[in-house]
Amino acid sequence: MTSSPAQSRSVDPLNSPYPVPWNWVMAMMAEKQISEPTFRYYRSPSLLSPDGKYAAYSRIQLQLSADFTQNRIASILFVENLRTGELQSITPAAPFADNPFVADAVLNQPGTIAMLMPIAWSERGERLLSREFESIFGSGLASDFAVIWERSANRTHTLAPTQVQYSNAVLLGWSRMYPGRALFRAGNMGDENWPLYAVDVSGQTTPALEDQPITYGQASSTTWAGPQGYSCA
Repeated sequence: MTSSPAQSRSVDPLNSPYPVPWNWVMAMMAEKQISEPTFRYYRSPSLLSPDGKYAAYSRIQLQLSADFTQNRIASILFVENLRTGELQSITPAAPFADNPFVADAVLNQPGTIAMLMPIAWSERGERLLSREFESIFGSGLASDFAVIWERSANRTHTLAPTQVQYSNAVLLGWSRMYPGRALFRAGNMGDENWPLYAVDVSGQTTPALEDQPITYGQASSTTWAGPQGYSCA
């Protein structure tokens, strides 16, 4: 059974159907003046696999600085085996991605934004598709990568459209026409119509003009007992 994106009033920098928690980021940045680096954390709702055996969710770390252009957002994705409680962490190979819970990791690239969110399982739950939104504070740079995790092989692929010209790409879900590929909308700011592209795990990019996105899985926040956002000085 397919699921559709939940209706949300969330603001997203790329107007994605799977918005990152940008409202939370803006609210944290609107806090009182920061005199020293301060950390804020966000835990996404879980995305349950179609067979109900696995849950995927992300933890996002926001480092606030006195100069907002030196703020930093990093994230990591977890897949939980709901029967055993075993956790598998996933970090994409995108330009700004790293593990925010490794000591000093967030100090390496101030000003960068890397927000990883699960958006869809495959129909049988053997693969997970996640959105890696990357940007830089105070700039117009913003684009998506697709992160595909293969459960049986524990292998992660990070991909985006290749051999096409674009300034921004938006991940839409799995391709309906090309099973196993990620579907993007990509174009240049100011252009009215952005074409669709289906991208496989090797980066091979195919125009998909008549394609439509498809997603599987069910979003749930019931497996998280605490607040979605919390802070640490």
